[in-house]
Amino acid sequence: MRIYNMHDAKTNLSRLIEETVNGGEPFVIAKSGKPLVKVVRIDMETEKPRRRIGFMKGQLKVPADFDTMGAEEIREMFEGKAT
Repeated sequence: MRIYNMHDAKTNLSRLIEETVNGGEPFVIAKSGKPLVKVVRIDMETEKPRRRIGFMKGQLKVPADFDTMGAEEIREMFEGKAT
């Protein structure tokens, strides 16, 4: 992706926008080397974020006693060891 500093972008903005509208790739405007904005065509399809829910389905097994695991140790931390 092309990156232009603020001065170059101001000087050539019409040309840069025209190139992007006519099938060119989006471009970034930066200030002091730090990217500030990305200029893209409004009707340009954006990449959809990848779905992450359920990506490890079938790879993990949750023990039946998961919600009580370590309960005795936790109780001892709060109450002290039973004698």
